[in-house]
Amino acid sequence: MKDQLRGCVRISAEGKELYRFINSIHSKRIICCGQKCRKDVFSADIYRRDLRTVTALSEEFGLKLECREYTTLSSFLLRYRRRFGLLIGAVIVIVSALYFSGRVMTIEIQGNSAVSSSDIIAALDELGIRRGADIGKLDFHWCENELRVRVEGISWASIRRTGNRIVVEVTEIVRPPEAPKMRVPCNIVSAKKAKITSFTVQDGFLMHKIGDYVAEGTLLVSGVSTSTSGGIMLHHSMGSIIGVYDEKVTFTGSFTPIRTVTTGRERTERSLRLFSFNIPLYIGKNKFTSFETEASESPAVLFGKELPIAIGRRRFTETALTGTTLTEEQLEDELNKKIFIYEKNFIGEETKILSRSIEKSVTPEGMTLSVTYSLEGNIGREKELLIQN
Repeated sequence: MKDQLRGCVRISAEGKELYRFINSIHSKRIICCGQKCRKDVFSADIYRRDLRTVTALSEEFGLKLECREYTTLSSFLLRYRRRFGLLIGAVIVIVSALYFSGRVMTIEIQGNSAVSSSDIIAALDELGIRRGADIGKLDFHWCENELRVRVEGISWASIRRTGNRIVVEVTEIVRPPEAPKMRVPCNIVSAKKAKITSFTVQDGFLMHKIGDYVAEGTLLVSGVSTSTSGGIMLHHSMGSIIGVYDEKVTFTGSFTPIRTVTTGRERTERSLRLFSFNIPLYIGKNKFTSFETEASESPAVLFGKELPIAIGRRRFTETALTGTTLTEEQLEDELNKKIFIYEKNFIGEETKILSRSIEKSVTPEGMTLSVTYSLEGNIGREKELLIQN
């Protein structure tokens, strides 16, 4: 290590007064290592501090001196001593390493399933455990006790430090399973005016057969029966009654709708996030009265680890209410899209569309599409039995 700091130089001297040169070096107590003398050439390793003295002796005795410095820490620093950027960068790296080693960089939650990690992190933030917090000022034992009190569902918590990473291990409360609810006696009645095509009954008594037409509210499966002794028994009717029924839906649109459109004006605001602090990198404020916002963030990454430093961007796009004019074909296309969305979201996959008829009505103001469906699906709904004491 001392040689790395002092610096070593390999010298080679050649000439007639070689031995007087060697004796002079020894008389001046210059440390020489690895000395060799072969074919009137003297070679040795000396410290850089003695190079000036050795050079003067070689000139005094008329010798040819060659020197080569070994690569050491001191030679590297000496070579780049005038490159202030490297020096400033090294200082910044050292200071940053010392600073970040005592700060919370990441928080990891382990052992939770029912309790969300966001709830635990929010409680830790209230306790002072957040990204950028001074680890030396945190009382982990007190935070463990407070975390169990503030977050419902946690029976045990442990907080430990691993470098600048905080690991929170929790054990959740094991709750007893809910007791099964008693089945409420009920009938199954028709929710539609339909024709029965099939049925499946798990409990209860079927009141109609396939091919029967039933009105809305008609009793389909009864939950009341009589025992052999004449007593009345109540059931929770269960089953699926499939029937064919009609349904009519109307979709209306205007030829001159008022819509929100972009004006083409945009504004981008950037900010520097350092831990939990946001430093704006822009001047002025957003003056758009109506706008759409799009936000993004690009964190800094070092050796695959995300640092608590990021550049945030928010883009504002100005919007305005503008009246537009649609042709009959354009408006009909938009109404057909609404029909498609309705069938996908409200009719569902369990109901079959047997037929569909569309009636179009056009006025100077707009257009109306009346859609009549012939559907096949479950027409039954449960209706609780009201028991008189």
